[in-house]
Amino acid sequence: MPLTATQVKNAKPKEKIYRLADQGGLCIEIKPTGKKFWRYRYRFEGKATMLGLGTYPETSLADARLAHLNAAKTLKSGRNPKKVKEAKQAETQAQNDTFELVAKMWLDKNQESWTQKTYRTNQGRLSNHVFPYLGSQPISEISPKDILRILQRIESKGTIETAHRVASLCSQVFKYAVFIDKVESDPVQIVKGALPPVTKTRKHRAALTDPREVGKLLRYIEEYTGHYIVKQALRVGMYTFTRSKEIRGMKWEEIDFERKVWRVPNDRMKMRNHHIVPLSRQVLSIFQEIKDLNTPSEYVFPSVINNSSILSENTLNTALRRMGFTKDQLCFHGFRATCTTLLYEAGWSTDLVERQLAHVQKNQVRAAYDHAQYVEERTRMMQSFSDYLDSLRDGGTVIPFKKRA
Repeated sequence: MPLTATQVKNAKPKEKIYRLADQGGLCIEIKPTGKKFWRYRYRFEGKATMLGLGTYPETSLADARLAHLNAAKTLKSGRNPKKVKEAKQAETQAQNDTFELVAKMWLDKNQESWTQKTYRTNQGRLSNHVFPYLGSQPISEISPKDILRILQRIESKGTIETAHRVASLCSQVFKYAVFIDKVESDPVQIVKGALPPVTKTRKHRAALTDPREVGKLLRYIEEYTGHYIVKQALRVGMYTFTRSKEIRGMKWEEIDFERKVWRVPNDRMKMRNHHIVPLSRQVLSIFQEIKDLNTPSEYVFPSVINNSSILSENTLNTALRRMGFTKDQLCFHGFRATCTTLLYEAGWSTDLVERQLAHVQKNQVRAAYDHAQYVEERTRMMQSFSDYLDSLRDGGTVIPFKKRA
């Protein structure tokens, strides 16, 4: 006699699993925990088999009967309903585990720890070089030869470095896939050695390293007739040799006038670790001058067009071009190389300079120690360095500034 919806609903658990039969092999199984499962009991090639058709109440009696009817038709056609269901599930799983979907999961997972530029670059390389060829393929079915064809296609265009970078990205995606149990190994490791090595010479940022030329630059900045905010940003850039993004996005809330430090939040740092910049008297004076202007902006160096946004990325370099410096002679990022050279020539320790540059130690214990230990020493170094820059600007005798400190 067929089951009723009321019987299914009121079926209570017992000490052992039991089943209530409906018709044609359909039944509901009640476990001691109270959970209820629809089952289809049938024989295929003489062997008793059971097929799961869903759980109750998610799957109602009517739904279970419909699923049972379809499974019975499959059985009547000479196929095993259980094997057919497993094949469909495997196909669906494969479609959900394509390289592109797994790669996007990996990108999303790392987005918060990357800068926006890094995220866009990685996403762009995968979208341009990998997704069109392997994106729709189940990641578990991708072979080393598939990866090699992708890399050879890039190599044939003469972009060897791009091929290496794409190989590295693919390898990271596969390692993530191993971690989430989508694949068993990384096929990139087998073929990465097939790429020729990158022989490109590293291009360094244009910078000045002669103290006399640095003095000339400082005088040009002092005489700059462009926008006042741009001029002050250039001055602070020389005194602190921080990156363009860190300078341009600086907010008043980050400056501690009492402790004489600037705390750069991790979301604006290249390595995503917050950074403390000791402020010399010269830098504090510049900040005070700007503050006295009462500019209605949260930014120290707001855009020359809109106070609610920051200076554009090219504004500082454009100012240097107006002063007569070509791209091959100097760029704003080159301030870091200029100041680093002067500091090393003056005999300041590598640990101090590297900490000031916010170059993160690989050893996290060492990094934490540096963070706490070197602020006082860096404060002395930065004040001495600011005084030295002023002497170069004023045409003073060029001598190692650490000895004068």
